[in-house]
Amino acid sequence: MTERIFLSSPHMSGKEQHYINQAFETNWIAPLGPNVDAFEREIADYVKMTDAAATSSGTAAIHLALELLGVGKEDVVFCSSLTFIASANPILYSGATPVFIDSEVTTWNMSPVALEKALKDAKEKGELPRAIIIVNLYGQVAMMDELVKLSEEYGVPIVEDAAESLGALYKGQPSGSFGRFGIFSFNGNKIITTSGGGMLVSNDAQALKKARFLATQARDPAIHYQHSVVGYNYRLSNILAGVGRAQLQVLDERVNTRRAIFNRYVEALGEIEGLKFMPELEDTYGNRWLTTFTLDPKKVKVTPHELIEELGKENIEARPVWKPLHLQPLFEGCEFYAHGTDDIVSEWLFETGVCLPSGSNMTIEQQNKVIKKIKKVLILKMEN
Repeated sequence: MTERIFLSSPHMSGKEQHYINQAFETNWIAPLGPNVDAFEREIADYVKMTDAAATSSGTAAIHLALELLGVGKEDVVFCSSLTFIASANPILYSGATPVFIDSEVTTWNMSPVALEKALKDAKEKGELPRAIIIVNLYGQVAMMDELVKLSEEYGVPIVEDAAESLGALYKGQPSGSFGRFGIFSFNGNKIITTSGGGMLVSNDAQALKKARFLATQARDPAIHYQHSVVGYNYRLSNILAGVGRAQLQVLDERVNTRRAIFNRYVEALGEIEGLKFMPELEDTYGNRWLTTFTLDPKKVKVTPHELIEELGKENIEARPVWKPLHLQPLFEGCEFYAHGTDDIVSEWLFETGVCLPSGSNMTIEQQNKVIKKIKKVLILKMEN
């Protein structure tokens, strides 16, 4: 078996051990300590926000954001449909009901058209949502001007799920800095990693102080163990925060590398009829966490599933685009707002989309192998 080419594997900077050793030498092994404090400051500075709270995962950060916004039973939360389930599971943790919003073709992210329809209906019913979770898919920031305008018009706060888009920019403003709260993930496959971890960012320092309280089992300030509200075990360890500090130092380099990988794919495959890469919105700068494209079934005889299967035979990991959450069995019966009457963009992207190996530690030789196999599969089918 040849060496596996992964979709997006961890890529260490070589500086992580310095911070890990510091944690061991000072015995700061708990979910607090100098690395946690420094990592929070460094992330907040990077995304130009007032404060940040390190968490055990991006999912935990979303849950805390909803808790801080007072989301509870009988509440409704709007959420992007085309995303990983971690974006919406915290809605269920909170006892609330999700309503899913379709994508649009320019960014593949939440459709302002669909969101406006959903907000109008909700206002007419007198049941506006408590929050809107907007996901920045595959490193691309959503159409924030339009979405923020709707949020302000209807008075519904945004939770920006930037788990996949750390390092991206929208008109010069960092991804994750548009909502009342922003969310980042440092899972093993993300552009930088702490193996597992996340971050909650906000310009509301008091809210993040409460987030830290809730994330450490909500222990009251007493000499004995006293608890007045439900808390969670959601804080990041000092060791893993040290890994994150070293990773953050090379984030811009990682973004440049992933964008270069994307550009090589476009240069090699962009002329294939029916193959269309994920676009980049004007005045934005995506981190290209994953290179993705769609295959037009009217022009390409190979389905995404067939291509992924053929790549797998060469030990190359590729994946479909996320299955929309409104199609997931867990959310059967949940309300969904489409981009157009007969135009469900998220379903079309799921049916036609492919995610390619895009890790910043992938060699040019490995990428060439991926490109060669894709050409062989697609062009061979076209000729037959």
